[in-house]
Amino acid sequence: MAFLEVEGLGRDFPGVRALDNVSLKLELGRVHVLAGENGAGKSTLVKLITGSDPAPTRGRIIIDGKDVAEDPAKFRFIAYVPQELSLFPHLSVAENLFIPYDRADFTGRLISQRALEREAKAYLDRFAITARPSDLVRNISVPDQQLLQIARASTNKHMKVLILDEPTSSLTTTEIERVFNVVRSFRDTGHAIIFISHKMGEVLEIGDDFTVLRNGEKVADGRIADITERDLIRAMSGSELSFEEHFRPTPPAEPPSGPPILEVRGLAGRRFHDISFELRHGEILGFAGLLGAGRSEVMQTIFGYLKARAGTVRLRGHPHTLGDTSHSVNHGLLYLSEERKLHGILPQLSLRENIGISILKQTLARFGISSRRERTLVEAIIAAYDIKTASMDKKISFLSGGNQQKAIIGRAMATSPSVLIFDEPTKGIDVRTKAEIYKIMKRLAESGVGIILISSEMDELRKCASRIVTMYAGRQTGSFDNATTSNETLIGAIFGSGSHSNAA
Repeated sequence: MAFLEVEGLGRDFPGVRALDNVSLKLELGRVHVLAGENGAGKSTLVKLITGSDPAPTRGRIIIDGKDVAEDPAKFRFIAYVPQELSLFPHLSVAENLFIPYDRADFTGRLISQRALEREAKAYLDRFAITARPSDLVRNISVPDQQLLQIARASTNKHMKVLILDEPTSSLTTTEIERVFNVVRSFRDTGHAIIFISHKMGEVLEIGDDFTVLRNGEKVADGRIADITERDLIRAMSGSELSFEEHFRPTPPAEPPSGPPILEVRGLAGRRFHDISFELRHGEILGFAGLLGAGRSEVMQTIFGYLKARAGTVRLRGHPHTLGDTSHSVNHGLLYLSEERKLHGILPQLSLRENIGISILKQTLARFGISSRRERTLVEAIIAAYDIKTASMDKKISFLSGGNQQKAIIGRAMATSPSVLIFDEPTKGIDVRTKAEIYKIMKRLAESGVGIILISSEMDELRKCASRIVTMYAGRQTGSFDNATTSNETLIGAIFGSGSHSNAA
């Protein structure tokens, strides 16, 4: 018997039909995969079944045998872990874990910090979170924050349904397996899980049932055991093209020759030590490592967001000033964060305004910004990067993750950078848009831009990078020529099994 049932659900917005006649049944003790490309309607469906959008245009939602329109309290059985980080950065790990306290069964007028931290330790161990209960969330790594969100959902004493939206997007193989073990333990203790992911291997490994949405409609459902990866991608995309584009071998070019555009020597900072590498014009240089390896911290230090403790950086042959993000931007070095919602977009502004902030010098007129000039330039960027939107005046937060990422890249390129650092650029992005992002990166490299690609997906690094630098526990363990290095060697370096290098 289904614990959660959706019958003929529809949701309309002005000029847009986001969902149309969607039905699904969710059984306890099973993992239900919700699949679909960005913009397929998954987010709208999740908002409705969690109660954050309580007004479906059509249809009904039944939880534990009751229509939620008649008994909204039934939403308490649903716990949701969003793709974007949604934590309190200035509170401790323990406080974030249990807020709101009554939901986690902490009662009374006074809550003991010691008791919170004592109870938190078991959850941190269970989810392999390296942070301490007393650490402020703003000071822990992004992967630890992502795992903390999953742990926080599990503290809900009422939870019967857990919705995980791209829960492994910042995690590497080891951490993903830990998450899968937790998901299986929830399933085996009688919980239902809705699992949303664009990683096809994960979907087929962890799922029991599936529902595919496309353009707001349900186009396929059934048992995972009865569908192949190829058929699932075809159902999501509506064509064979997406599968072929995503899986067609595209070996990266040979590492470019010539003088380096970026030279890093003996760099040390928060969570990393003694990092040295070179990036050349037109090269895509990959960075690989486990959770907490220090990859993002290295790049944030080069960009100036974090302070360096030692080492030097040279950009285009000249000493680069560290600790100053404005200096980096003004000299053509840009960092595109893995957290699009927090650090990439201005969510309350339109697509036009988000892109427009990077082209102010080109749009300034005698009495302010030239609206005509701005719209012309923004239209050109939207066309060049194939950003799908009904209007440039639409809020950027309403665009899919893939289109937000393309807008961020287009905005960055409008400043004519010489070095672009991509931190997990395809996080939470569907397979078709991933292929588009790869093509954009390669096109930028062919134009002479030096690109650094941080990715938790080995397949992504092998597909795009000419060389791969590996890190483990804050230290560099190797630098490898992609074309001549085996996966086993790379994985060994990522797990810290000695220092390696077959390409300087």
